[in-house]
Formats: sequence, C-alpha cells, structure tokens
Amino acid sequence: MPAADSRQEALRRRHLRFGWWSLALFATLGLVLESLHAFKVAAYVDAASETRRLLFTLGHAHGVLLSLVNLVWAGAGAPLVAVRGELATWVSRLLIAATLLLPGGFLLGGVRVYGGDPGVGILLVPPGALLLIAALALTARAAGAAGERAATPPPRGDGP
Repeated sequence: MPAADSRQEALRRRHLRFGWWSLALFATLGLVLESLHAFKVAAYVDAASETRRLLFTLGHAHGVLLSLVNLVWAGAGAPLVAVRGELATWVSRLLIAATLLLPGGFLLGGVRVYGGDPGVGILLVPPGALLLIAALALTARAAGAAGERAATPPPRGDGP
C-alpha cells in the first residue's frame, strides 16, 4: 500500500472514530437538555436562563452537525483531499479543531451568563467558524481538482 493510500486510510479512520464518538457525545447532551426541559429544571427553563438555554442548544446543534460533517468527510472528503498530498492532514486538523471549538464555545459561553450576555467561552466560536470554513473551502477546492483530473482524457499513444 503506497504511503498516500495509508495516510488517506488513517485520516478516514480518524474521522470515522472522531465523528461517531462526537455524535454520541452531542446526542447525549441533547438528551440531557431535553430532560432538563421536561423536568422543568429552573436553572434551565426560567426566563432568566434564556441565554443559557439558547447557547446550550446552539452548542448541541452545532456539535451534532459537525459530527456528521466529520463522518461525511471520512467517506468523501479524505479521498478528494488525498489528491492534494499533505493538504489532507491539514484539512483533517482544521475540521477536528472546528468541531471542538465551535460547539465548545457555545457550551462554555452558556456556563456562566452575565446579565443576558454569554460568558467568555463564546470567544471560541469565531475561530472555530473560520477553521470550519477553511476546511470546507480546501475540501471543495480539492474536489474541483479531482473532478478536473477525472475529466481529462488520458494521453493518446502514437502507434496502433
């Protein structure tokens, strides 16, 4: 197995593992949030906790979505980025960091709310969003390069 294929397979396995574990974590968080709502826990459902509830919901939703993005990237993104060599490793790191920072910022911002404003953890959201956009743009660019290579006909030989 060539080095590029083994690196691609390692990245694929990493994102499958990370995607499924993070999906399990964020889905469990959703169950906890629904339980807090169902049991009318005052610290979660009171009007004064509206910001906290919103931030926790955003953290849960972004976490589930980005977990699914990791799973999709394992199936489709890793092979596409593999045509660009070392770029795959960078895109993998960007995507995992975004999956941690973006929902983590919302969740940490909701832990301590200051008069309707989120806590300082919310400062992790913009860098997480930028990392996500970078990973998606680089993957899209690699998909375009892979499509161009597939559309290019092989060179023709001189002889019969």
